[in-house]
Amino acid sequence: MDFQFKRSIYEGRPSRDRRMRRRKWILLPCSLLIVLLLVFYFFILPDRPIPTSGGPAPSIPPPSREVQPEEVQYRMIEGEVREKSTFSKALSDKDLSQRWIDLIISELKPFVNFKKIKGGKFCFQIDEKGDLVKFIFEVSPTEAYEIERGKQGYRTERKEVPLNHHLVKVEGEIRSSLFESMDALGEQDPLAISFAEILASEIDFYKDVKEGDRFQVIVEKIYKEKEFIRYGPIHAVEYRRGERVTRGIYFEGGYYNEKGLSLRKAFLRVPLRFTRISSRFSRARKHPILGGILPHFGVDYAAPSGTPVWAVADGTVVSCGWGGGFGKQVIVRHPNGYMTYYGHLSGYGPWIRKGGRVKQEQIIGYVGSTGLSTGPHLDYRLAKGGKFKNPLKENFPAGFPIEKKKMESFKKQRDEMVSWLDG
Repeated sequence: MDFQFKRSIYEGRPSRDRRMRRRKWILLPCSLLIVLLLVFYFFILPDRPIPTSGGPAPSIPPPSREVQPEEVQYRMIEGEVREKSTFSKALSDKDLSQRWIDLIISELKPFVNFKKIKGGKFCFQIDEKGDLVKFIFEVSPTEAYEIERGKQGYRTERKEVPLNHHLVKVEGEIRSSLFESMDALGEQDPLAISFAEILASEIDFYKDVKEGDRFQVIVEKIYKEKEFIRYGPIHAVEYRRGERVTRGIYFEGGYYNEKGLSLRKAFLRVPLRFTRISSRFSRARKHPILGGILPHFGVDYAAPSGTPVWAVADGTVVSCGWGGGFGKQVIVRHPNGYMTYYGHLSGYGPWIRKGGRVKQEQIIGYVGSTGLSTGPHLDYRLAKGGKFKNPLKENFPAGFPIEKKKMESFKKQRDEMVSWLDG
């Protein structure tokens, strides 16, 4: 039995050796495979960052991307030229060095009259060294200039200010006066003044305006973005009192009625901008200073001292000087035997002298209170053939018609504006 036991042990060894050999043949290919995988992973695959413990792998920019320098930071400074101040002082108040103030004034001098500046806004850019990069000066909402640094030094130019033009219709009803009615519509005084001047030869806005009258204006309004800047040209006007309708159509620099007759007659009805009448033409009026009942062969227009007074028609100055109770006075002779008198002036217009020629609406003097006067006003008188006439009732010659060769163009413009007024 012992013999058999030992033999069985002996006979089992070859079987175990064969198993060991088989394991070696299995391990060898696996090892080779692992080596190949490691070589492929570390040497053949593209380089990539090795993750670090505790967070995602850092982002590395591609080799071709260049690192951009930091953007230069400019300091912006804004200010304005206040009333009773100067342009130079407004800049120095912003701690701008005198060197740059002198440069800005030097660059703007060919464009801006600094003595006439009444305000304005400005903005300038300064770099990190304190050097001026750009300067913008807005003299008004429609006038701006820019100084900018370039390779060849500083360049100055006027900036184009984008403006929007809108053609609109303004219409209303007279309650007390044209001014107040325009104001109630949210419109400004220049529109009322222009409206009255266009129809000045047809309507006397001192006596003909009555409650219930209606008016219309086709006018351009100019805006900077949403800000109203000013009124543009008036294309058409209408004043309606009951059945009487007076219209004016703009055409080639003038205003005409629907038949093509100019609204600009040989004589204007008024010698100054729209204001109020303080005393009318009368043959029996109590004199405010001398007392007693005396005729007043003129019309007194109350207006602030210094208001311009213009000639109502072309003519020749026959007198320019002291007129006794009329104070400083100008007398003008016109065609067809007409004479006009302008009294109580505070001064005379440029180049007004005896014997000189004047044009319609040329300034001949300024409202004052010289002579026998209780306050600033104009004493305006009209005479024809040596006799005084009531300026508010005199019928003056009609205006000139449009040339025949331009009538078709006028009719086209007229029809377009009438459609606006009617609808």
